[in-house]
Amino acid sequence: MKIIDGKNAILGRLATYAAKEALKGEEIKIVNCEQIIITGNKEFIEKDFREKRSRVGTRQIGPKVSRTSEKIVKRAIRGMLPDHRVGRGREAFKRIICYVGVPPEFKDIKKISFNDENKLKYIQVKDISK
Repeated sequence: MKIIDGKNAILGRLATYAAKEALKGEEIKIVNCEQIIITGNKEFIEKDFREKRSRVGTRQIGPKVSRTSEKIVKRAIRGMLPDHRVGRGREAFKRIICYVGVPPEFKDIKKISFNDENKLKYIQVKDISK
């Protein structure tokens, strides 16, 4: 089992790492999902997510874009997997669990960190999930 700390981690890099490890058969737990960052122009990212949410349609017709931080991160990881509906992609997707904050059982365990201090333009996932 690998525990990844999402604080100041870039979403794309974290998602590719988590997808590769899950395909190898590792259990992946991602904590602090609300503090993961998305690099790029803040206004463009917010506009893109707003447009995705407005295209829902009626209650029964999807696709629906989640507003919670952990589901935004999990959906990004899902895009890195081969086919999340069948076969090894589905099995790998089941091995990934995302958390907001740090659960008490993971407080004292060493976590993998993806801190990158060279970011100019970015927005945190918690700002998008409002």
